[in-house]
Amino acid sequence: MAAFAQPHPRCRTCALPVPDGVTQCGTCITHPPALDACLAAVAYGYPWSRLVADFKFRQHPGWAASFARLLRAAPWVEPALDAADALIPMPLSTQRLRERGYNQAQVLAHALEAPKVEDAVLLRVRDTPAQRTLSRSERLRNVEGAYLVDPLRQERVRGRRLLLVDDVMTSGASLTAAALALRQAGAATVSAVVLARTE
Repeated sequence: MAAFAQPHPRCRTCALPVPDGVTQCGTCITHPPALDACLAAVAYGYPWSRLVADFKFRQHPGWAASFARLLRAAPWVEPALDAADALIPMPLSTQRLRERGYNQAQVLAHALEAPKVEDAVLLRVRDTPAQRTLSRSERLRNVEGAYLVDPLRQERVRGRRLLLVDDVMTSGASLTAAALALRQAGAATVSAVVLARTE
């Protein structure tokens, strides 16, 4: 599997591939994203797309430990984990959580750094249609206002360095919406780590 997980240069704020020596893509320079940094271990393609689908949809949460090792081996992920005050798993809607039986981002976050995970800080307050078939602008509209910091747990956000955790980043719309909610609640910084990034 190591042959399929060789590191490639990626934009430091959106994790899209960039040429050697480039640290940030043109889009992120001209339109700074809500995330301070975004790190991805692999491209969402063979064999990872199938393994992630098994992890997410086919009741294989045991993949989390292997995925966590893969993430930790990616450049800059260990320093990001060390620097974070808390890891925030991307929450699922109640309906999707009921369908799957577990939140794959939460399982992955616990495999990465269990003592730092804050499970109930970020809430999914609005269910939305699946993002898979939508354009980037539709995705952004789709998740607008979908996330909220629990008002009783805002002290766990205010002034802290937070690291969002998710399995796959496609357009970045969900991570952007989550980052904005955390920033509005007073987070000092909001970055993200994802297992796979679509390209």
